[in-house]
Amino acid sequence: MRLGINIDHVATLRNARGGDHPDPVRAAQLAVAAGADNITAHLREDRRHIRDEDIARLMAELDCPLNMEMAATDEMTAIALRTKPHAACLVPEKRTERTTEGGLDVVAQHNALAPVVAVLADAGIQVSLFIAAEHRQIEAAARLKAPAIEIHVGAWCDALAERRFDDAEAEWRCIQDGARFAHELGLEVHAGHGLNYETAETISALPEIVELNIGHYLVGEAVFEGLGETVRRMRAAMDAGRATLRGNAAATGAMS
Repeated sequence: MRLGINIDHVATLRNARGGDHPDPVRAAQLAVAAGADNITAHLREDRRHIRDEDIARLMAELDCPLNMEMAATDEMTAIALRTKPHAACLVPEKRTERTTEGGLDVVAQHNALAPVVAVLADAGIQVSLFIAAEHRQIEAAARLKAPAIEIHVGAWCDALAERRFDDAEAEWRCIQDGARFAHELGLEVHAGHGLNYETAETISALPEIVELNIGHYLVGEAVFEGLGETVRRMRAAMDAGRATLRGNAAATGAMS
């Protein structure tokens, strides 16, 4: 199972004071050394954290795949085609939001998204769509021929954090069902937004999900533990979740 580390908020900290410190590219390199499989960076229209030069440096200095989060705009498409990241995750974006508030409405935006998905795919960039775990959105993603989706799991994580356990259970059932449905349609399934050690371990037990993308929580914990240690702890949590999956599969096989 792959672990992608989002370094946006290292750049947020840098930008709070200006200058070059802390360096998000150095953070990416430390994360990879500690066990990350890829790096995610969201180049926003307002450049509130990641800047154009960060994307250029990440492409030049990283020894692992870069996943560029981006809105499906002409500007961002041109930047992606110029820099050629390994992957591009298309996300909704509003200037007024603190962070990405929900998934793309692929159903309503099909005509706008189709040419972006096509041109990125033609350039050899793996496209994923950041969506809710809803059948109609997943079906729309499949119709666009995007090879992957990333399920927005923030509502589940928020419900758990706020101890709204009935809501959390309902959200979890949607995630399970959506991941299974997407896999049946031939989509690669990722997940992200709001994950911590505990929720990452839980979701790693879903066999259809092959990648988690995690940023804000790990950057926050790095203040206390160091970035390398937080990445290693996250990797261990995911491995524990996968071990649970393997144990369940072995028990099922033994019973049959």
